[in-house]
Amino acid sequence: MAFQVTDVQKALKGASYPAAAGDFASVAKGNGAEDDLVQAIDGLGGELTGPDDVMHALKGSLTGRDD
Repeated sequence: MAFQVTDVQKALKGASYPAAAGDFASVAKGNGAEDDLVQAIDGLGGELTGPDDVMHALKGSLTGRDD
């Protein structure tokens, strides 16, 4: 499934970095993200150091990103 960059940004609003992927999944769920996105974030595993790290990890699943 592909996710819009803006949806990922909204899902992670208020997240504190660095943190484990599971922590980000909890933030995303609390921000009302779709279940597919919450599961994708949770599936990243490990510690993520910032928004760029999350975007890089989801790169194959993102749409609407300007590089």
